[in-house]
Amino acid sequence: MTSVPKSSSPVIQVTGAVHAYGGKPALGGVDLALNAGEIYALLGPNGAGKTTLIRAICGRIRPDGGTVLLKGRDPARVPAARAGLGLVPQEIALYPNLTVAENVQTFAALAEVPRGDVAGAVARALELTRTADRAHVPIKHLSGGYKRRANIAAAIVHAPSLLILDEPTVGVDLDAREALDAVIRGLRDLGVAVLMTTHDLDQAGGLADRVGFLRDGRLVLEGDPHGLIAEAFGDRMEILVQMTEEVDAVGEIRLAALGLDRTRRATVWSRLDSDGYAAAADLDKRLRQVGLTPREIRVREPSLANLFSLVADRKLAA
Repeated sequence: MTSVPKSSSPVIQVTGAVHAYGGKPALGGVDLALNAGEIYALLGPNGAGKTTLIRAICGRIRPDGGTVLLKGRDPARVPAARAGLGLVPQEIALYPNLTVAENVQTFAALAEVPRGDVAGAVARALELTRTADRAHVPIKHLSGGYKRRANIAAAIVHAPSLLILDEPTVGVDLDAREALDAVIRGLRDLGVAVLMTTHDLDQAGGLADRVGFLRDGRLVLEGDPHGLIAEAFGDRMEILVQMTEEVDAVGEIRLAALGLDRTRRATVWSRLDSDGYAAAADLDKRLRQVGLTPREIRVREPSLANLFSLVADRKLAA
């Protein structure tokens, strides 16, 4: 797979996509464009419309209204257009008893890679995904990280212009995520357009050139993640308070009275404050005054997770 120059024409162009299931709206007029050599993270709560949009881009459904074009062709109406995309689903889609190389060879055949080109295409896919050292290992014996990268190898063996990753960090431990992220960046640098859906907001914030937030079937916020965070929070910092154990109902009331909200971790509470470290010191004092002793108080810059909460809670981007 050679480097592909970035083009002014989007690899994928979605315009006014509308779709419903049994009269229940799933997409409400989505516009989305993704260019060559760009990583785009599609974010949103469950039921926001991400799966429906991905199915439309893959040509698996035909939207009730609007258009979806993959390099200028409708993937739902022109089967040949679908050859320009590679899909890595959330669940590993490989043959567990076959080796990595055998799986990639099989997918090359399914993608109708010319027989004389298969060996070279397989070798390139293994190299790009850093799985050549596991080429002869059966999938069932691989770690989660290697399985995910092997699945990417199978998805890119035919050199697609668009790679779709659905929850790529599922089953991947923290140590293996760096290698996975490096693979994704490498494909981006070769000119592949990468569209990923993820609940891993740390990965999205670190990888994506742009993020888009879907809510109730509409794209309500889009842009560079760092720019969006700066615009939303200004000079405010996030203060994280970790308790030694989960507090009781009275403790929850006292934490809430100090402006703290529970995070996804039951023992961790947070709030945003422009005073940063000074506010953290004052908060520590006030917590102890009401009988709550924090295990740790940290101050950090707001993250994509904070922005996601604002969007999901309808506090930002109507």
